[in-house]
Amino acid sequence: MAFGTLYLIPSTLGDYDPALVLPAPVLERLKSIKRFIVEETRTARRFLSAAGLKGHIGELELRELNEHTKPSEIDGFMNMFSDASGNPADVGLITEAGLPAVADPGAQIVALCHIHKIKVVPMVGPSSLMLALMASGLNGQSFAFVGYLPAKTEERRRAIAEVEKRSLQLHQTQIFIETPYRNDSLMADLLQSLSPATMLTVAASITADNEYIDTKPVREWRKMPATIGKRPCVFLLLANK
Repeated sequence: MAFGTLYLIPSTLGDYDPALVLPAPVLERLKSIKRFIVEETRTARRFLSAAGLKGHIGELELRELNEHTKPSEIDGFMNMFSDASGNPADVGLITEAGLPAVADPGAQIVALCHIHKIKVVPMVGPSSLMLALMASGLNGQSFAFVGYLPAKTEERRRAIAEVEKRSLQLHQTQIFIETPYRNDSLMADLLQSLSPATMLTVAASITADNEYIDTKPVREWRKMPATIGKRPCVFLLLANK
């Protein structure tokens, strides 16, 4: 049995024309793929339609991989890489926004492909984490992505203190994200827990029409807190003495 290739297909960071941020070779590659592993079928169909596959969505095979997927089901995705006759079939991996397999369950598929010697091809597209770091003005030589902070208030405040301590010790930018509906509560905890001198960046709706990116000391944020609302947002901090 021969296997096809896994293509890691970036998606937009908002609901707009993919041609605005995705290179032409990525959009062309999409047209040749008939099988996709996606985080959510509805949004993947909308993205693929906008990316040039409108009218052909019914011809595609889409299988979901998300937080509801059981570990015992992961191996089953390998049968997508060959057809009924044993011929190779290419597969595209798409996340909800940005780069697949980065803070994304798709990393499990990438790891499995390496085990089975299936070729993995990452494609070019927007990364909210790197775009936020680029625009922050914080340390771009040493940085760490710490993912999601705890959801419970007390645990989250302890985590914020630990992240700030690490940033101060290493002079390292710390990058983290949050579920959109908890953005404002996280912002409130950041302003309560961080040192006044710590630099804090809020980068929301990156690449969208309502993009908002600002960096300033916590003492300045406290004077005029930002209301982020329920939209994709990246937070970055760099501690100062």
